[in-house]
Amino acid sequence: MSAAALYLGLISGTSADGIDVALAEFEPAPRLLAARTLPYDPALRAEILALAQSEAAFDLDAYGRLDVRVGEAFAAAAISLLDSTGIAPDRVHALGSHGQTVRHRPHGAHPFTLQVGDPSVIAERTGLTVVADFRRADVAAGGQGAPLLPAFHAELLAQPGTTRTVLNLGGIANLTVLAADGGVRGFDTGPASALLDAWCQRHRGSACDRDGAFAASGRADAGLLATLLADPWFALAPPKSTGRESFHLGWLDARLTDRQRDPADVQATLVELTARSIADAVAAHAPGTSEVLACGGGVHNPVLMAALARALAPVGLRSTAAVGVDPDFVEAMAFAWLARERLADRPGNRPDVTGARGPRLLGAIHAPPRG
Repeated sequence: MSAAALYLGLISGTSADGIDVALAEFEPAPRLLAARTLPYDPALRAEILALAQSEAAFDLDAYGRLDVRVGEAFAAAAISLLDSTGIAPDRVHALGSHGQTVRHRPHGAHPFTLQVGDPSVIAERTGLTVVADFRRADVAAGGQGAPLLPAFHAELLAQPGTTRTVLNLGGIANLTVLAADGGVRGFDTGPASALLDAWCQRHRGSACDRDGAFAASGRADAGLLATLLADPWFALAPPKSTGRESFHLGWLDARLTDRQRDPADVQATLVELTARSIADAVAAHAPGTSEVLACGGGVHNPVLMAALARALAPVGLRSTAAVGVDPDFVEAMAFAWLARERLADRPGNRPDVTGARGPRLLGAIHAPPRG
């Protein structure tokens, strides 16, 4: 019997805190074989965040260089993981690369979504078939181009006869509702780690609020929380998606009053913003949910998880680790799976999630070098 085909998946999320790379197989069932996160060079991360938050003007030359540099970083992450496992590259059927989103504008007369991380560079450096550019086909078909994880969540975590909701706590939070009857819905709920990280970086000089200690030292401001939740985006009905270009420090600053605020109180309020916006979305759009299974980097923030548990009650909250799924690498596994689906000519989107006009093949195939 031939060995099962292996697939690599790579993604850097809204927080841009590093590149997640996962090696997985999907026959007879999804299984994570190896994974790691490689941090960005600090200067490269700063450049990514400046572009994603519209804090700097980029000319085309700078954009082009960034595209190549991120592609090189993604290729290095893939090679590093394979080297650490001793698995030969010729055992990997394909690599699915999400890239790094720098702008996501799925609305308006000319909707678009942009990810950097040149897939041709990744194919050249790794010698692997690379599938990339997963979002734009869905956007071209009238969809949001996000979230793309619900199809994989259904493959990985659906439980017939039970309604489960999967919560991805990345820079942006999104939900997948796996209905008892087999239906699947999904949408972004708003900011999660992106604002928490950015505020912590500004006031503590740290890339993230480790263990939620900064937030725990403050008290949530009910008035500020109400102001933040009043943003019309939260009241939009699905399908909907968003990103750092909408929820960033400029957005927050515009809603802070002139009076002096304790930075720790603002951090505590941002935790409550994430918890409340998620709980409101579950109540409105996931009736009958038996439990919420959380994945993504936010599961490691105990203050955020405690706030979520309070806001969601009586619906239970658990990490996907409780059902045998590593919460840190669900997204990377998903893009390995999407590469597999593309090579099999199977649609990767869920029109009921994104609002696209129909199923679409997601991703462009970049062949490895020959000779």
